[in-house]
Amino acid sequence: MNKGLLIPDTPLAEKMPPRPKWSLRRFLLINKLASPLGYLLLFLLCSAMGVGIAFFGMKVGILLLGAMAGIPILVCFVLYPRLSIPMYIVMAYFIMLMYKIGIDFPMGTLMDGLEGLFILGIFIQQKITPDWKMFKGSVSTMVLIWIGYNLIEVANPSAESRLAWVYTVRSVALAMLNYFVFVYNIRTKAFIKVIIKLWLGLSFFAALYAYKQQHIGFFGFEDAYLHSDPYIENLLFIGGVWRKFSIFSDPVAFSYNMVVSSLLCIGLLTGPLSIRKKALLVVFIFFYVSSMLYSGTRGSYVLIPAALLIFAILKYNKKVMTLMAGMGVIFIIIIYIPTSNYTLYRFQSAFKPSDDASFNLRKINQKRIQPYIISHPLGGGLGATGKWGLQFAPNSYLAHFPPDSGYVRVAVELGWVGLFIMLLLMYTILKTGINNYYRIKDPELKSYCLSMILIVFAYHIGNYPQEALVQYPSNILFYLAVAMLVVVMRIDNQQNGITDEGK
Repeated sequence: MNKGLLIPDTPLAEKMPPRPKWSLRRFLLINKLASPLGYLLLFLLCSAMGVGIAFFGMKVGILLLGAMAGIPILVCFVLYPRLSIPMYIVMAYFIMLMYKIGIDFPMGTLMDGLEGLFILGIFIQQKITPDWKMFKGSVSTMVLIWIGYNLIEVANPSAESRLAWVYTVRSVALAMLNYFVFVYNIRTKAFIKVIIKLWLGLSFFAALYAYKQQHIGFFGFEDAYLHSDPYIENLLFIGGVWRKFSIFSDPVAFSYNMVVSSLLCIGLLTGPLSIRKKALLVVFIFFYVSSMLYSGTRGSYVLIPAALLIFAILKYNKKVMTLMAGMGVIFIIIIYIPTSNYTLYRFQSAFKPSDDASFNLRKINQKRIQPYIISHPLGGGLGATGKWGLQFAPNSYLAHFPPDSGYVRVAVELGWVGLFIMLLLMYTILKTGINNYYRIKDPELKSYCLSMILIVFAYHIGNYPQEALVQYPSNILFYLAVAMLVVVMRIDNQQNGITDEGK
């Protein structure tokens, strides 16, 4: 051994090419431009900035400064997802608030671009260290089938507009690529804890924000938003009371976020936590549920009781069943107790759908559209209903049809074939999650899995009365929960020396 050079005396070492004296990595990261060439580049950059500002104003300087900050952020999203995924979740929570404040920037396009950077990062990592095992499994297969079906819908012969497909496929299909982002990059319990703490913290802030709206009032920019369109005012001002939406786009997105955050806490309570942490989770549940009532979204009120039924089945024992029976009695009393309180009255009406005029109108609309669904197995094309249908095909039959439901929209736009694929996807996700729950040995990972099963089930049920999976942050949190169902099983297998990632 040649100790002076620290290189083994082997023919292989003699054939190794000499280390290059100059490389971009050494020039930028190691030497940090500390060379004549670096000084020259800095001089030229500063001179160009000065000339640009002198001739074109401060916009040039702002753009250059934005580029200097933006390029490292872009690199972070591609190469350091464990730093960028929390940033991505935070942005999903606050994106609609920024719109309401009046920030004139295509935030949705920015989020799509960041998702693309995540996918690019996966391919770069696979080029360096190929490992496709974690993408195997029934859930991944169904996700790819769903995405593929939505992509081929561009050729749907019944579609009135291809542009409507372009604008809709992002939120319906391409957003589901987030599943692969989370499956690939979430690999440790420590990172799962970071994400869960961030989720709970952001939702707690949203709950407190709704309390502020309820008991103090709206900010000026929120009041301007509420009166900016008669449609918004008619939708959110009911019974002399404004429905609260917190930092989200609308009361539905807000209330669903409070529901799934409550279910996250309920699942975590079954894990190996200290009394102090469990007490904190109970406090969170109180704030989430109470603020949810301010939204006036009746579709969300039934989701927690429905998810608790699944919880009772999965955790079947005498103690749980006694607790569920007691809660059932309390629910019945709350539903039928006479009241003059608007919030409580609206909560009670959620469990009496036959007395709800809007529910009966939805039933009539759904009955009216059934012949069209049956006669169009591929549907009328993505974006045929709602906003994009009115914009790109205003004279079409579907443009003025109000789906008022995620699954009804799928049936109308993607046909009964698309609805079947969507339901099969949900079935596969829940079946995989439940199987994993019973196979996982680590009690902490087991509590995470239970939480995600409850969340996915709530979104599944909630997608019938409302469109639950298209608004921020639900369109991020849903795929995060689905990915977690796979990730926790993978981590548990690794802890027990099992290397079959695909199961």
